[in-house]
Amino acid sequence: MRLIPLLLLFALHAEPPQYASKAVLKAPANYRDWYFVGSNLGISYSDTATKDPNFKNIYIPRAAADAFKKTGVFPEKTMLVMEVYQPTKDASPAKQGNFEGKFIGIEVAVKDKDAVPEGWAYYNFIGDKGEQKPTAKANPKQACWSCHAEHGAKDNVFVQFYPRLRDKD
Repeated sequence: MRLIPLLLLFALHAEPPQYASKAVLKAPANYRDWYFVGSNLGISYSDTATKDPNFKNIYIPRAAADAFKKTGVFPEKTMLVMEVYQPTKDASPAKQGNFEGKFIGIEVAVKDKDAVPEGWAYYNFIGDKGEQKPTAKANPKQACWSCHAEHGAKDNVFVQFYPRLRDKD
């Protein structure tokens, strides 16, 4: 019986994905106001990939995070946004270390069985020339979904990298 109030809470406070057309997602607005779940520096998912030195910050709507913490499953229509920044170190008074520099763009994971039969789709809003695109098509299944299905700690998500979802607050 506790699940019904939780689902109602999610429905009232959810930030559902907005589509320009089937499986063409609009970039989520105001995601920086969402729940911050973690960050990383330079994680790559391939041995042959070039070293990726970029900073990445991950956000999820608070209601989706709360539902996941209670059930271990992300509700339908959940979105996770990963924003990407180039590292920089040229600012006073910093003498060493790196911080987030130029904003590169966002990538978004969406759990939406109405959009894709696999349930989860992955979208890249970073244009070929480094510009942020207003919409993005779902990546082909073999580009992201297979790896997420095999290596995501929970429900196709790399929760193992996100302390605020992985650990008990």
